[in-house]
Formats: sequence, C-alpha cells, structure tokens
Amino acid sequence: MLIDLHNHTWPRSHDSVLDPVDLVNRSREAGLDAICLTEHDAIWSPEEAQKLSEETGFLAIPGVEISTDDGHILAWGVEKYVFGMHRAERLAEHVAEREGCLVIAHPYRRQMPWKDDAEEWVKALAKAERNPAYQHCIAMEVLNGRGNERENRFSIDLGEQMGLPGTAGTDSHAVHDIGKVATYFESDAIETWQDLVRELKAGHFCAVDMTTGQEYAVPAGKDYSPLIQRAL
Repeated sequence: MLIDLHNHTWPRSHDSVLDPVDLVNRSREAGLDAICLTEHDAIWSPEEAQKLSEETGFLAIPGVEISTDDGHILAWGVEKYVFGMHRAERLAEHVAEREGCLVIAHPYRRQMPWKDDAEEWVKALAKAERNPAYQHCIAMEVLNGRGNERENRFSIDLGEQMGLPGTAGTDSHAVHDIGKVATYFESDAIETWQDLVRELKAGHFCAVDMTTGQEYAVPAGKDYSPLIQRAL
C-alpha cells in the first residue's frame, strides 16, 4: 500500500487551504491507497475519519502532528489534545498508554546547517541526534514533500545515522503539495490507525519519491522496487 502519512486540511489546520474531500480525491488520482489526517495539534476522531472514508470510498486514517518543545512529531493513538503534550516525554506516555506510536516529522527544520560545508553537516547531524524527543520515536520522516533535496538529504542521513526506519509524507497544505511522496507498506491489510501502528512497529515499509519512483530507507534484505513500480 502507498500511504501519505502527513497531511493538513482547513479549518483544523489554520495554515492549510485544502478541503478534506478535495485532498482525498486528489490523493486517489495521484495513485495513493490511503492518507493520514495529521492536523496541527487538532484531532480527527476515528468516527469522523471513517465517515470521510465512507463518503469518498477512500481510506483516511486519523493521526495528529504535535508541536513539542523539541520539534514536531506525528502521532497515532491520540484521542484528544492533553495539556503537557508539548513535552515529548508526556506525549510518549500518553501514546504508549493507547498502544500508539510516534514518528519524527521533517527533522531538518531548525537543525540542518545554513552553510553547505561538510564539517558543519557532520556537526549538525551529531547535534540533531541528541534531540531528546527522538528517543520516543520509532521512525523518522526522511522524505517531506515540502522539503527540498538538501533538506531531505539531511533527514535521510540522520535517519541512517540513528538507525531509524524512514517514512514519507507530503505535509500537504495546498493542492500543489499532494502526491509528491508516500510511504510504501508491504502489507495490504491496513484499514485503521491500529493497523498502521502495527505495520510501523513491524518496520516493513520504505519512503518513496512518487515523482521518480526512487526508494529511500529500504529495510535490510528487502527489494520493493518491482512492487512499487507496479503501484505507481
């Protein structure tokens, strides 16, 4: 399955101009099998996401993007925003209680070096690796649809350095964002956020550039290329 794990819609995300139904329809046209609704600190209930899925005939999975003191984190298993979630350790406790999971969002932001210098690059990676929020996350968004090649390269390098599996999400806020990247899952049995968490924890997935078909952060011993090419 090809799933976009990171999307924002209006009015739940104040900086998005996307209507949820339009996002769903355009994501289907782009060749995706499902999307995640991950608003900024605002929650889609499973019932609301299910209603959208039934109305459109396309799978929409509820999640959320939480703004923490140490960066933005994608979360599954959050039923409501609870005071204190701006601290990653509190967010992790809340999610663990519900058997959910956390994924680092666009780690290049405010962490990659301004100068295109090899030494500064290494120092920035080492500093980013010490981000205290990351100890609570099971994967890293190595491809962000709004990130440029250098920004995503930083995320890829950081994920490899930390030994974390890599996901991809468009971080869609407008029509031109939709369909650029996605996460390919080996399983075709993802129907709920719980199913998604199960597969994220299993690690059987990789990040895909939908414009080129290029894979990133492929699990050791796996070759998804033929399957991805058939899916695109």
